[in-house]
Amino acid sequence: MSRIAKSPVVIPTGVDVIVDAGKLIVKSKENQLVLDVPQGVSVQFIDNHLVFAAVDDRKESNALSGTVRATAANMVKGVLEGFEKKLQLVGVGYRAQAQGQVLNLSLGFSHPVVYSMPEGIVVQTPSPTEIVLRGVDKQMVGQVAAEIRAFRPPEPYKGKGVRYLDEVVLLKEAKKK
Repeated sequence: MSRIAKSPVVIPTGVDVIVDAGKLIVKSKENQLVLDVPQGVSVQFIDNHLVFAAVDDRKESNALSGTVRATAANMVKGVLEGFEKKLQLVGVGYRAQAQGQVLNLSLGFSHPVVYSMPEGIVVQTPSPTEIVLRGVDKQMVGQVAAEIRAFRPPEPYKGKGVRYLDEVVLLKEAKKK
């Protein structure tokens, strides 16, 4: 059995969990997340704990049980606290401006880049060079951050571009004459 799947997920107060017909539903007062449980994994709700196990001895079922357990733990954390990713723009004239669910980016192209946020993601720009993404679904927050970063990834000579706040960009040395 997967070592990750052996440890149960503790459900704190204020979070409701429903296990029903191949679906795992995690709810709080404001938020709700749904996960389709794969066929090779069994999920049981026992004494405020979610217990995961592989149904058979196949290697895929064993791996999936650990993956589903980690995803469920992220769902519980997401409905309680939420997830946050911070991006930073480095470069002269690089700017970001959030207008509701739309992010306008000025990244040195001849045109502005307009990115519409998917449902469940909130964007803020505390300063013109910072972007803060928040949401309850960890995978979606990370995906949106990766898509925004992909518009202008940091280049290796000057470090200009969109990067994660804690990202370290290794700069190459310029060509010698």
